[in-house]
Amino acid sequence: DVSRVPVFGLGCAGGVSGLSIASRLAQARPGTNVLLVALELCTLAVRHDELTKANVVAASLFGDGAAAAVLRAGDGGATQIEATGEKQWPDTLDIMGWSVDPEGFGVIFQRTIPDFVRDNFGPAVTEILSRMKLVASDIDRFICHPGGAKVITALERALSLDQGTLDHERDVIADYGNMSGPTVLFVLERARAAGLPPRSLLTALGPGFTASCVALRHAA
Repeated sequence: DVSRVPVFGLGCAGGVSGLSIASRLAQARPGTNVLLVALELCTLAVRHDELTKANVVAASLFGDGAAAAVLRAGDGGATQIEATGEKQWPDTLDIMGWSVDPEGFGVIFQRTIPDFVRDNFGPAVTEILSRMKLVASDIDRFICHPGGAKVITALERALSLDQGTLDHERDVIADYGNMSGPTVLFVLERARAAGLPPRSLLTALGPGFTASCVALRHAA
């Protein structure tokens, strides 16, 4: 009696976009359990036939990882998904993604990603929040897919946060590296353990180039 919905290709946005998809599935059938599993095997993209700088850097930054969460609509749990949203930028396929050839996956990973995040992510979040009928001041905590050290710094600048605010993000990257989609769920786990504020916003950036957000409401 289990219905499966495999989704591939969301990359680093997979954890947040996966929560969004899972929440809609749960809402469609209140009272049923929806299990979200985010799994990334980034080491499959290690290319011994192409030892380019981009591929070596990607292999060093990324690691394998998995995370899971159970969602259920209609129970009034302590932590609830309030709203979801995405933003896709046109003509950005060359920023991040995969080039698939007979030998396997080749990474597409521009060095300008931190600059793009710094310049474009803030307005994108404002746009997404507006569609949720929210503004930045409504968010008590940002829970972000960290990407890497430079991306974390860019996220703090883009979201007008004090440097060092994204502490769980830095800790997860230090402990596990960038596991692509599951990484933000590792950050969420630590944020939940520390105590979630009334409203949080999960964010991630992935191939497309795409920003994905999920607003969480938490009752103490």
